[in-house]
Amino acid sequence: MEYEEPDAPPADVPIRRGGSVSKKPNLTQIEVIPCKICGDKSSGVHYGVITCEGCKGFFRRSQLPTVSYSCSRQSNCQIDRASRNRCQHCRLQKCLAQGMSRDAVKFGRMSKRQRDSLIAEVERHRQQQQQQQQLQGDVQSVLSFPTKNRQDRSPQLLQPMASAYSYAGDAELLPYATEVHPYLVCSPTDSQVSGMIYRNSDELCASIVRSHRETSQYRVEELHALRWKLFNREEIQAYQSKSVDEMWQHCAIRLTEAVQYVVEFAKHIPGFRMLSQNDQIALLKTGSMEVVLVRMSRLFNTENNTVFFDGKFAGTEVFKSLACGDLITAVFDFAHGMCALKLTEQQIALFSALVLINADRPCLEDKGRVQRVQRSVEFGLTHILHRDNQESLMHKLYQRVAVLRSLCSLHMEKLRWFSQRYPLTAHSLFPPLYKELFASEAELLPGTNH
Repeated sequence: MEYEEPDAPPADVPIRRGGSVSKKPNLTQIEVIPCKICGDKSSGVHYGVITCEGCKGFFRRSQLPTVSYSCSRQSNCQIDRASRNRCQHCRLQKCLAQGMSRDAVKFGRMSKRQRDSLIAEVERHRQQQQQQQQLQGDVQSVLSFPTKNRQDRSPQLLQPMASAYSYAGDAELLPYATEVHPYLVCSPTDSQVSGMIYRNSDELCASIVRSHRETSQYRVEELHALRWKLFNREEIQAYQSKSVDEMWQHCAIRLTEAVQYVVEFAKHIPGFRMLSQNDQIALLKTGSMEVVLVRMSRLFNTENNTVFFDGKFAGTEVFKSLACGDLITAVFDFAHGMCALKLTEQQIALFSALVLINADRPCLEDKGRVQRVQRSVEFGLTHILHRDNQESLMHKLYQRVAVLRSLCSLHMEKLRWFSQRYPLTAHSLFPPLYKELFASEAELLPGTNH
């Protein structure tokens, strides 16, 4: 067992002097960044790299002339908080790969370039923490769906749309004003979903299409104007040089942002808010990723097989460091197939609603109520396709649903794989909403260690 040094003040981090702050990041700032070697809590910059006290001491001891390490495997051992003491050879190689310098052992100083890079990294992590704190604040409102005097706390999310419409007969809705969409009318003899009728399918479709447009992260015309804005070679290499856990965390944040828009979209599907809170959450947990994938087809350029990501269009090579090429290839293939259907924005909106509202989802309390809402959405999609003289698309869309299920199962499988290898990132650094929707389910998959 490798000896771990007790905590000690870091030797080469800046300090406050005379009440002023050095231009270098101080210790408190640096500690927002986990140890670059094992992911444990860092204690400062040691030998040119942000590390914990354990990895700092290990690297110093490794510089002794009598030290020689070897690997009994294939020199590719995983190094994290739990496994860092199992293979000294691979731990040292990771130290060197991350930039820990043998010269720094002697001189203990950072270059201006290293210092500037560190300042930029501290700021990136600070922004990520602020974003995660905002997500944490939004989780309660996103998943618990308060219905009285509700104010959306995130400026990125759509405000309630009910006030945007006015219909004769709205007085019928007053007893349910906080829970019933204005396109729904409750029978005076039955206030449950079974008594709801739609004034006509055009109003149902208009509601869903409006919500789709208002909760889409990017409009079609914006994406079209950017379709030839591609990552250059240096930018691609920057993504590929990220560690597996860094890239997973980055993509988890982007996926969570997309899911938040899907949640707001769901809230304005007629009938969704009348489902029980448990069923709303169950539908989102199992369907939000599928809707994200449907929406991703809007961000896809079939001419060069790229998808809009981080402000530019990216090919599969950008996601290489995720270490799940089969999933990325399958997602790109799905997007390409969706684009081949040439769906209109209205058709995508209704199909997205139908993907989400599915009475076959597990853990539903009232399948009958969900099924009635599902049928109304299905009728709306049928109405749109009939109007567009494209009834034959319905069968093709249901085939896409089966592909979505397999893609989401593969995503969960990869997440379980990642969580086993990078537990610190999965449990502590992923956005709270991502963990709530996906990670807790991945832990229940067969083969998961408890």
